[in-house]
Formats: sequence, structure tokens, C-alpha cells
Amino acid sequence: MSRAGVEPRVPAWLVSASLAQRIGSVALLIVVWQVSAVAAHSRLLPSASAVFIAMLRMCADGSLPFNLGITLARVAAAFLVAMIVGTAIGIVMGRSRTIDVLFDSWLVLLLNLPALVIIVLAYVWFGLTEAAAIGAVAVNKIPAVAVTLREGARALDRSYAEMAQSFQIGRWRTLRHVIMPQLYPYIFAAARSGLALVWKIVLIVELLGRSNGVGFEIQLYFQQFDVTRILAYTIAFVAVIQSIEWAIFQPLERRAARWRP
Repeated sequence: MSRAGVEPRVPAWLVSASLAQRIGSVALLIVVWQVSAVAAHSRLLPSASAVFIAMLRMCADGSLPFNLGITLARVAAAFLVAMIVGTAIGIVMGRSRTIDVLFDSWLVLLLNLPALVIIVLAYVWFGLTEAAAIGAVAVNKIPAVAVTLREGARALDRSYAEMAQSFQIGRWRTLRHVIMPQLYPYIFAAARSGLALVWKIVLIVELLGRSNGVGFEIQLYFQQFDVTRILAYTIAFVAVIQSIEWAIFQPLERRAARWRP
């Protein structure tokens, strides 16, 4: 499945133009926000400058980096568990008709079970522990990952596997060079949607049963009607997640798909 030749490079001017458009879009959003806040003149809609000043102050006293780091650690743990378990389940179900029929209703049930119910049950059964929090988040995401990878396993081109078998290249090399490249688009699709869902559920988990993290802080400031700090935590966390998308997911996806024409 490897593609010979040099990987095509995106022209530098095109990358610069795309980056400029992204920055311009964000700048326009900030300007609209600032103008709207000044026009509204309400403590319920703080200005962009007030929110950024609050972010700087919370960074200076260490509260923002501390709680952001704790939440990101929970997101990373739950995300990895969900991706590993969900990918394994999805591939097995996609390759085995019997297992797929047997456990399809289980997936449908878990997909439609509200996240709040799973979180509450995990806390009731296992206590207000870190393991219960991370496990509840992972259980919420595993079915979606499994469904996506099941479709990927079903779409595998059998002719490539048969060719690999005829050349006797071995199971490990077949998995690495034949099967996984075909699954990469489905893995990245599951990873993107998974990250977007996991961090939102982590905030709910922290709000209900943790004593730190971004979700806990947002709940605390909600009780105080402090919209400025609520937005400060929200923007900081969204910025980190978006940075992960740009700095990790997109380069990895381009690298994984470099064998395609």
C-alpha cells in the first residue's frame, strides 16, 4: 500500500494564505464580540478585552493552568481508552458477521443511553473517584468509535489482503501496510468526533463529582454569576483543543494518507 515517489508538498504561499484567513476570521469574531459587548453594556456579556484580562490574571495566579492541565489529563485518559477499546470492538464486529449480529443491539443501546445517566450510575456504583469519572466518559464514547470502525472494517478491500497472502508477507506487515492504511480515514474520523465529545462530557463529570478541573471551576463561577471567568475558562480550553487539532490531528492525517494518489 506504500506509494513510491516524493510526497507532494503544499505550496508555501497557499499555506500562508490559509493561515491568514484563519487568523482574520478569529480577529473578525473578536471585533464583533467587543463591539457587541460595548453596545450591550451588561455584566452578562463581558467584552473580549475583559475576558482576556481575566485569563491573564488566572494564569498569573496559576489557577487556570492547574485546572486546565487536570481536565486535559482526564480527556487524554478517557480518549485513549475509548479509541483503543472502540477500535478493537469495531474491527472485530466488522470482520465477523456472527459477532456483529450478536452485539449490534448492545451498541444501539449504549449509543442511545444518555451520558448523564452513565455518569451518575458510575458515581453511584464506584464512588466519586477518578477511575469512575474517566470510565464513565470512555463508556460514553466507545460505542461511537466502534460503529465508525465497524464500517471501516466492512469497507476493506479484500483483494489487497489476498495479494498480501499470496506474497506471504506475514500478518504483522499485512496489518501495517495493507489493513491499517485503509482504516486510517475511519480512525481519524472517530478521533475527531471523539475528542469533541469527550471533552464536553469530561466537563459534566467534573461539574457533578470532581473538586477541580475546568468543569468544577465553571460550576463555581456559575453560582457567582461570573460570566467573565466562565468565558475565560471556556475560551482557554477550546483554544487548547483547537491547537491539538491543528498541531497533531491534521499533520498525522496527512502523513497517514500520503500513500494515496
